[in-house]
Amino acid sequence: MNEENKKGLPAVAGKIHPLSLLAEEAYQAFSEMGFEIATGPELESEWYNFDVLNVPKDHPARDMQDTFVIKNEKEKVLRTHTTSATARAVEQAGKDGRMPCAFISVGKVFRNEATDATHEMQFYQIDGIMVGNIEDGISIANLKGVLTQFYKKMLGENTDIEFRPSFFPFTEPSLEVHAKFNGKWLEMMGAGMLHPNVLRNCGLDPTKVQGFAFGGGLDRIAMIKWNISDVRFFYQGDLRLNQF
Repeated sequence: MNEENKKGLPAVAGKIHPLSLLAEEAYQAFSEMGFEIATGPELESEWYNFDVLNVPKDHPARDMQDTFVIKNEKEKVLRTHTTSATARAVEQAGKDGRMPCAFISVGKVFRNEATDATHEMQFYQIDGIMVGNIEDGISIANLKGVLTQFYKKMLGENTDIEFRPSFFPFTEPSLEVHAKFNGKWLEMMGAGMLHPNVLRNCGLDPTKVQGFAFGGGLDRIAMIKWNISDVRFFYQGDLRLNQF
């Protein structure tokens, strides 16, 4: 063994993964707006993953083509969004009589879909919810204000943000949130005012409370923030990614 090999490889300090850094930034941004952190299991019940959110039994998203089901685990799935965590938190807040309330959750989710530059089978999602008594006046204007402030903080004051009408079973009215990326609009989030059925499923009375919810990919924020061309780079174990 020569002298150089005796010394071994040079020590290299580890670095935090870019998505972990971004998750902390997201938590900080929402904490400054009064949101509490909510957590939940990655192996989730169909009730919290779908039924609570007004997604019917025959909805295409519940098919095996989109959702990973677990063998020998009846009515269990790998969660397709972290809305299940915020729904759990709001349900508990209602039981505790804590209104208004606001929660944010960032975590890994799973969807059985084809991968490309902007889609991956696993990714990190940000989900938030705010609910209050009718007299608190939580409105879609509040929703737009919260999300605009969040994206401006994460991506810079000059970031172009656009809200477009859409449809989701758990919100009414519903919006899509888009941001400019390489000269093109990239969908970032779905959002809207909570559907009355969602409030009922969380044990709340929609004649007495109202609120909004939103959810979208953390990875896509990272793509814009650091100009990363392919979302799959985050999951390939290439340490050069940490240069971002």
